[in-house]
Amino acid sequence: MNTLPAVANRIRNIFSDRFGHSPRLFRSPGRINLIGEHTDYNAGFVLPAGIDKAVYFAISPRKDDRVLLYAADLDRTWEFQKDDLSAPSEKWAVYQLGILDQLKKRGLDYGGFQAVFGGDIPAGAGMSSSAALECCLAFALSELFGYGFDKMTVATLSQRAENEYVGVKCGIMDQFASAFAVKDKVIRLDCRSLEHAYFPFPMDVYSIALCDTGVKHSLADSAYNTRRNECENGISVLQRHYPGLSSLRESSPEQVLAHREELEDNVYLRCKFVTEEIRRVEEACRLLQRDDLAGFGQKMYDTHHGLQHEYDVSCPELDFLVAQTLDMPGVPGARMMGGGFGGCTINLVANSFLPEFETRMKKAYREKFGRDLPVYKTRIENGTEELS
Repeated sequence: MNTLPAVANRIRNIFSDRFGHSPRLFRSPGRINLIGEHTDYNAGFVLPAGIDKAVYFAISPRKDDRVLLYAADLDRTWEFQKDDLSAPSEKWAVYQLGILDQLKKRGLDYGGFQAVFGGDIPAGAGMSSSAALECCLAFALSELFGYGFDKMTVATLSQRAENEYVGVKCGIMDQFASAFAVKDKVIRLDCRSLEHAYFPFPMDVYSIALCDTGVKHSLADSAYNTRRNECENGISVLQRHYPGLSSLRESSPEQVLAHREELEDNVYLRCKFVTEEIRRVEEACRLLQRDDLAGFGQKMYDTHHGLQHEYDVSCPELDFLVAQTLDMPGVPGARMMGGGFGGCTINLVANSFLPEFETRMKKAYREKFGRDLPVYKTRIENGTEELS
């Protein structure tokens, strides 16, 4: 009996039709983050999970030194000599070349290969399709050419590919979640030490639904850099009193409040949010251990309030969607997810309430903003793997 997801079958069949033989097939999931926003670059905690929407690679070695990549969802091809890692004219190929660039920097030899890739991670919805693509190819090449990469190597190599070749200075969370995900469990990741622990999530009772605003405000990137600078300014002030301090992870809400008068208003609010959010992740994990989803959901609302009023990275569409859930008995928690100024809200929804939730949210969004609201119902799945 064939139990492969339909999208995996599609990618495999496209490969077989194009190249005339069966490939090896690999999968790496997109990710969600239940709580812990803007804490990663402050060396704090995050609580991500892999989801049932993923990137798939069908791949086989070649006898020559050519690399042939076919983007099935775009119907585009990029072909090159394996040692020619110059910037591709096909912009989507930068992620794949970034992985090859990292292999070359590690002194690892690879042969020519051909690959078909695609997936079902919604574009622009903040589920980190780029990290899934990087992890999937890194692991596939490790298996194809016998490198023996462990999950940590897959994650760190993929992050460096994005930092150094793609040019996006992302943290480790996205790649770590894609590589290390475990079915029906969330990951508490310490972004300072990379120590991690798994906590069960009751998928038999609750689902995770993402409501996609379809909005991406142009100020997102510059505002992100500004927030990072404001956090660093806060650290420099606090270091006068706590010389050993190197990040907000090592501070506390009490310390931030004690030196309120020395911090600019915006800097105070940013530091207040981050130190409280780091603490909130730890509290949320204890609530999960007690199977207290009502308490966990309230932490999500607290996070959204902080992102809206203290970190100042929300937008009217996100705030509206979160507000709609406040009187829904089947929704214990909701918040904006990701860097801000658009993207998705993440919602805990009782399985029995899912149809009603989707109907009500779509109707409300259409009436308020005159636009359709995509709702993605996700389940927590395993990380990067080969499919048989």
